[in-house]
Amino acid sequence: MTMTHKIRTRARVESAAWFLSPFVVLLAAWLVAIPALDVSPRTFPSAPAVWSALVDQTAAGELIPHVLSSLGRVFLGAGIAVAVGVPAGLLMGMSAALSTFFSPLLRFSVALAGIAWIPLATLWLGYGNGAVVFVVFNAVFFAIVYNSMLGVRQTGTSLLRAARSLGASRWQMFWEVYLPGALPNIVTGLRVGLGFAWRGLIAAEIIATSTGLGYTLFLARQYYETDVIILMMILIGVLWLVMDRLLLAPFERRTIQRWSGERKARA
Repeated sequence: MTMTHKIRTRARVESAAWFLSPFVVLLAAWLVAIPALDVSPRTFPSAPAVWSALVDQTAAGELIPHVLSSLGRVFLGAGIAVAVGVPAGLLMGMSAALSTFFSPLLRFSVALAGIAWIPLATLWLGYGNGAVVFVVFNAVFFAIVYNSMLGVRQTGTSLLRAARSLGASRWQMFWEVYLPGALPNIVTGLRVGLGFAWRGLIAAEIIATSTGLGYTLFLARQYYETDVIILMMILIGVLWLVMDRLLLAPFERRTIQRWSGERKARA
């Protein structure tokens, strides 16, 4: 193992330790406070009770299907949003007139994305996966479109001139200049959108389905199973953190490192 590799490994370990430290402190406080204050399990569960709920749900074969249902809806809705939203945002960004015209509407829509659309989603698509996937799609779509458009507008002028001077067609400009140049903004939009998507997902699952983490959380509330409620909340947070830290954040760093030197804001 080289010295450079050792330094990088140590830096990663230290970064992970700092990231996990507030959760360790919170867990310690939880372990001490609940027994010390003699809190009723119906008010707030103890940490061992939540662990027991995790073991019981896993052993009964109930937990994994709910986790997979929620993840499947997130990935499907977000995947459709990326497939539709990225090209739409890039095309808008390539036209100053279109980007100026649509910017206010997109900013307006981002504020309403996700949960606010649940009533209409159930009216249009009924109760089931369709409504939930639509809510996730809606939460991600507008953030992706807006950030894709913004990324194109921030592509370096010198890079655009160089590509045009070499005779790049509009198709080549789209795939080889605008799309790579907008990637940092696209990933940022995806991270923001997925944050809204998880909130929308849980709310939609409570209303529109009989599977998923949101549905399990709501069902536990009816039976005063606070241990299951807290377990579902923890799982939702952990799934989002894993997705963000292991997938989105590294991709965002790489795209910024690759393209930040080529980017310059344009009016």
